[in-house]
Amino acid sequence: MTVQSDLNKAIASAQAAKGTYLMAAESTEDQSAKDRYQQMASDMDVHLEYLSSRLDYLSSQF
Repeated sequence: MTVQSDLNKAIASAQAAKGTYLMAAESTEDQSAKDRYQQMASDMDVHLEYLSSRLDYLSSQF
């Protein structure tokens, strides 16, 4: 397995997690939980940005 394929898997997992958090936020009526799920989804955007930048960097090196 290459680093690129590992990063692609990590990106897919992060996207899935973000979607799960957003669905949870929509499903709950508890405002505190909704806010937390939305924050977690937003945090995943930061992870996705980093993972994507690493993948772009590695792709440009080969």
